[in-house]
Amino acid sequence: MAHTYAVRRQFLPYARPLIGDEEVAAVVETLKGGWLTTGPKVKAFERAFAEFVGAPHAVAVNSATAGLHLALEAIGLRAGDEVITTPYTFAATAEVVRYFDARPVFVDIRRADLNIDPAAIEGAITPRTRAIMPVHIAGQACAMDSIVDIARRHDLRVIEDAAHAFPTRYRGRMVGTIGDATVFSFYATKTMTTGEGGMVTTDDPALVERMQVMRLHGISKDAWKRYTAEGSWHYDIEAPGFKYNLTDLAASIGLCQLTKVEAMTERRRSIAARYSAAFSEVDALETPSINPDSTHAWHLYVLRLNHDALSIDRAAFVDRLAAHNIGTSVHFIPLHLHSYYRQTYGYQPTDFPVADAEYRRAISLPIYAAMSDEDVDDVIAAVLDTAQQGRR
Repeated sequence: MAHTYAVRRQFLPYARPLIGDEEVAAVVETLKGGWLTTGPKVKAFERAFAEFVGAPHAVAVNSATAGLHLALEAIGLRAGDEVITTPYTFAATAEVVRYFDARPVFVDIRRADLNIDPAAIEGAITPRTRAIMPVHIAGQACAMDSIVDIARRHDLRVIEDAAHAFPTRYRGRMVGTIGDATVFSFYATKTMTTGEGGMVTTDDPALVERMQVMRLHGISKDAWKRYTAEGSWHYDIEAPGFKYNLTDLAASIGLCQLTKVEAMTERRRSIAARYSAAFSEVDALETPSINPDSTHAWHLYVLRLNHDALSIDRAAFVDRLAAHNIGTSVHFIPLHLHSYYRQTYGYQPTDFPVADAEYRRAISLPIYAAMSDEDVDDVIAAVLDTAQQGRR
């Protein structure tokens, strides 16, 4: 077949935030207000986010990594403990466990949705297990009823890594209201952003109190009031904490983004629907499945290649898309393939065969609210052209 595809002129980045005049104005207002670090904007952002999710409490932090660390610290994780999670995730999920000299125990994923396989969890539980940390990959909820049931029967805590999953519903409930604590990310590539930042939601007042203290050096709660009229110079260090507080500058962006998040999510859904409609009948491509019991936030659109129908590998497929000026990424290189986890725990690629196999054929396509219809057209055309040119 003749090559007739016209390459777009400008490179389309894999991800780009949608920032409008409202965010710019909000940041300027905060700058002029004189309160830049953790203050009234952060408090307002916490209240608004908790209300949106339907959670009793929300604790703002400067990254989702910080949120995961704080949540594990708040449940009392100690050296030698174990946390069951997935290898099919970003570095942060397991590294925060290692901060305690505890062990991340990996179990394999389900091929259909790339989420942790509940059927593999129970066999990984030992007397040292303290928590299960499911990761809602791409924005699709894990099988939380099964996971919570296992956790309750074994007296374990559930800390959800929901960096991809805002806003996502699971069986009518918002992710953020299911586990003991749920951690969200506002990194620049997420559906809503504060540049860097995160939020932890929970219904446990004890976890809230501990996280609030530990996110700012272990100083007694509401220490920021030291610099207000009702404050005092006196403070008390209750524990050796961390520097994980969110700034009012970031929170002012977050408050604006929160008002747009439903529209931005709907745009992502419409792009995903167009992708799936275009690719679903191509034998070289496998589109993402959507679980019928949950909504999908579409943080990622993970296209999978059927290598049996292609004469080119994933790397060549990515390179050809780049030649078409289409940016892509790969999510994720499973943690058990990285040198630290191989050398520390002796993992082999075959230890988690589903995670290994699915990673090797995954490509994340551009999907974000700032994309135009023409951008989407260009991605579809480039993928179809590459699949056609690369057919076996």
